[in-house]
Amino acid sequence: MAATGTKTELGTRERLVRTASRLMQHGGYENTPVKQLVREAQATLGSLYHFFPGGKQELAVAAIHFGDEEFAALLRAGLAARPDPAEAVEAVTGLLAEALEASDWRDGCPVTATALETVGRLPDVQAACARAFAHWQELVAAKLLASGYPEQEARDLAVTVVNTLEGAEMTSQVTQSRTPLLTAGRHLARLVASYGP
Repeated sequence: MAATGTKTELGTRERLVRTASRLMQHGGYENTPVKQLVREAQATLGSLYHFFPGGKQELAVAAIHFGDEEFAALLRAGLAARPDPAEAVEAVTGLLAEALEASDWRDGCPVTATALETVGRLPDVQAACARAFAHWQELVAAKLLASGYPEQEARDLAVTVVNTLEGAEMTSQVTQSRTPLLTAGRHLARLVASYGP
């Protein structure tokens, strides 16, 4: 009995989180109406408040965490694709360009739209976005540290890599072109190589 109930509850919760993540990725927090979210998740308002008593804001935090993990998986795959960290960073931009084009240029960063519109207004959502960026920076720094980069340089480069990826991904999305991401990848690779041990 408990296993069946848990499976159903987890299924509904997961649908709500995934749907919120997708809708917020495309339109941000404000342009994600609760009624649309519930409808697209094939859930009810009651189930949303059952799983997320804090309502839309609490769900948004969970959705940002989901988007963080999705992006982190892509980042890990790219960083693991090459042993050389400079080449690995360039591989990440290739994967991002592929994924963005495959989504018809719609699926950019999973947190950017929400991050920009919640700054100073929704502290829990803003904090979740900040955690996502810090998580991605930590993944890049770990690759650099494992390759023998000094700690401060690895951390500074990681911030630069993630910030550059964010801007390049947005520009690729707007221009519907892989070029901004691939160009950023080449230049990031040169930068990373220039600091190599």
